[in-house]
Amino acid sequence: MLVAGGVLGRIQAELPGLPEALRRVGELILADPGEAARSTIITLAERSGSSPATVTRFCRVFGFAGYAELRVSLATETGRAAQANWGRGVGRDIGPTDPLDTAIETMAASDSRLIQETAAQLDTDMVAKVAEAIVSARRVLLFGVSISGAVAGMLEARLRRISIPCWSHTDAHEALADASLLAAQDVAIGISHRGRTREVLEALAEAGAHGATLVAVTSFARSPLAELSDLVLTTAGRDIKTFRPGGLAAVHSQLFVLDAVYVAVAQRTYERSRDAYELTINAVESHRVERG
Repeated sequence: MLVAGGVLGRIQAELPGLPEALRRVGELILADPGEAARSTIITLAERSGSSPATVTRFCRVFGFAGYAELRVSLATETGRAAQANWGRGVGRDIGPTDPLDTAIETMAASDSRLIQETAAQLDTDMVAKVAEAIVSARRVLLFGVSISGAVAGMLEARLRRISIPCWSHTDAHEALADASLLAAQDVAIGISHRGRTREVLEALAEAGAHGATLVAVTSFARSPLAELSDLVLTTAGRDIKTFRPGGLAAVHSQLFVLDAVYVAVAQRTYERSRDAYELTINAVESHRVERG
């Protein structure tokens, strides 16, 4: 399994599954990333009620050799956040009596932050590997349930417009049937915010049993879906608990990651993609209403 890197977004996503001592370190960092970037390892350990060894273990869980590397990444990310005004409205909930303009500002801040965090943690080498697998594939299957199924359908529509043989399924039986027909030259992509959707796991497991390359798109890098897959693209996720739980909030970051995959595929098949796209535009032109 190959997994993309990241900092604040990955800490946010992985926090619930960490042991208590590591979770306290993560909660303290997320509460004030800028302060954490300025703190010594001893200060952070004392403030989180842990030890320097625990902080070091936390760093290694997220792929850093030690606290010095984590501090640099935190400083870089919080610096970008300050320049882009990411923090405004992020983290607050939407109440039933909030003015609509306040609710919209909160939504815009949260969604913009999710996309920025996703972009910051997105591994371009991983995107390239997924794109190359798709370009060389005999067929590409996408699996998702509910909102993730709609996201899968959007990528299918884009890839088909540039002549990539691609299908998506939200029905478990159809997904399993098509997965059973895959082979070593094919690609199966599973989309699940938490990476624990049974139907998606079953479909990818079936595809993997026939040799297909498995790709996961999830917010949780240590989820069952990620562990099952050959290539993993992680997305940022955050709850606005009143109306927009994690799965719904993750849609924008899922679309961003898959759009990056689509662009990478189109770049690698530029001539063919350009010709196919022009043909499809011309084919539907007669259904556009002329301006009055």
